[in-house]
Amino acid sequence: PLLMKILTAQQISEVDKYTIQHEPILSIDLMERASQKCVDWILKKFDAKNTFAIFCGVGNNGGDGLAIARLLLDKKYKVKVYVVEFSKNYSADFSVNLERLKKLKAEIEVLTETNNQFAISKECIVVDAIFGSGLNKPINGFVSAVVQQLNQNTIVAIDMPSGIFCENNEKNDLKSVVKATYTLTFQQPKLAMMFPQYAAVFGEIEVLNIGLHEEFIHQQQTSFYFTTKNDVKKNILKRAKFSHKGTFGHALLVSGSEGKMGAAVLSSKACLRSGVGLLTTHVPQVGLSVMQTTVPEAMCSVDENKDYFTSIKDTEKYNAIGVGPGIGLEKQTQNALKLLIQNTALPMVIDADALNILAENKTWIAFLPNNSILTPHPKEFERLVGKWNNDEERLQMQRDLAIKHQLVVVLKGAYTAVALPNGKVYFNSSGNAGMATGGSGDVLTGIITSLLAQGYAPEQAAITGVYLHGIAGDLAKENVGEIALIASDIIEQLPNAYGWISV
Repeated sequence: PLLMKILTAQQISEVDKYTIQHEPILSIDLMERASQKCVDWILKKFDAKNTFAIFCGVGNNGGDGLAIARLLLDKKYKVKVYVVEFSKNYSADFSVNLERLKKLKAEIEVLTETNNQFAISKECIVVDAIFGSGLNKPINGFVSAVVQQLNQNTIVAIDMPSGIFCENNEKNDLKSVVKATYTLTFQQPKLAMMFPQYAAVFGEIEVLNIGLHEEFIHQQQTSFYFTTKNDVKKNILKRAKFSHKGTFGHALLVSGSEGKMGAAVLSSKACLRSGVGLLTTHVPQVGLSVMQTTVPEAMCSVDENKDYFTSIKDTEKYNAIGVGPGIGLEKQTQNALKLLIQNTALPMVIDADALNILAENKTWIAFLPNNSILTPHPKEFERLVGKWNNDEERLQMQRDLAIKHQLVVVLKGAYTAVALPNGKVYFNSSGNAGMATGGSGDVLTGIITSLLAQGYAPEQAAITGVYLHGIAGDLAKENVGEIALIASDIIEQLPNAYGWISV
């Protein structure tokens, strides 16, 4: 299976054309195939009690809408079609589908600049096929009024919610954009879907495979990818029969301080559950009995200080080092982190308080070993790089940081983005909002540190670790629901997450 690439609107249009020429398939038949996929999804989601109002532009996205209307009518659903006539230039495939629909005596109303009043009930399901991924300027005029009226209803957007671009929405005024409940997008996710600020525009996203030419997609150049199960499955390292604990690496976690020993416990348990051979956790004196009773599988290295991290001697014997969960911001802790960074040649995992210390001492970032992995949440990231005006700008700042300092930067959130030193970004497809809970990040640090110690390359440790963390969160959600989910639930599901990925 090919990597799921995130392509631009221009590239998608070229893939469409190439598929039509080389499959070969008539464009009207490709439209039918895409529309059938949408209808299959709609039939699973809604029953025949629902009525549908289908709003179609006059381009090919509208053609999809007309085909969907016809296929739903075939299934005896109640459908009314509104043609949003923003132009008299109907696309060829739109015209063909309009004729097919008229033969079924479908109810069709045309909305124009001069006549655009309509009334639909609140219960009606709206299908938005006004503009697709080819849109290149913001919606205005009467279409804008139509869109704003639709936004009261449950909306299924076809390919893209009308009014949003696949990328570069910085200057797009979102007042006149369809706010979809569901977006059924074709073949590949689009970059705009990855940004939190457009979450209300896309709603729930389904990527429907409509059989576009895979080899041609594979040839497209992009910096953006969407990590799926297939990508991760082939990266999981296999275990040989005669391996021993030394084979799977020795990880060091520097974590915990007085009142924050939970962070050390969570990251240590997650590290062990992710398959590391040996784990040593460096803790202040107050943490020793906590660690030895809660995580007996971990060895402990004890700080000279009673309450927080102040120094660590020999780090030569470790295959990977993770630092930050719960260490606090004490002056001595800051100095100890500086020494640790200077004396370590291996890529490190830097999280939580270690990131906040770096934010206060930005010159130290340059001393981080190449390919070190930073795992900030948005607030920690802002402390490191400053404010941004929109999510596109934030993504650019993330890539800049990764490229400039040759780091792997993991920006946490829905679709966690992993930016690599070569400028590529992998957005994550697993996980859920239940994981927005204290300790979830400490678990991720443990997972990534574990993979690094086991011999995964830093970028693979980050991409795989983020995906594994999300799947464990998804399995935990099935058990306890989103609201009740806590970080320990994620750790408990790590064995099942590995199992799920390997099937």
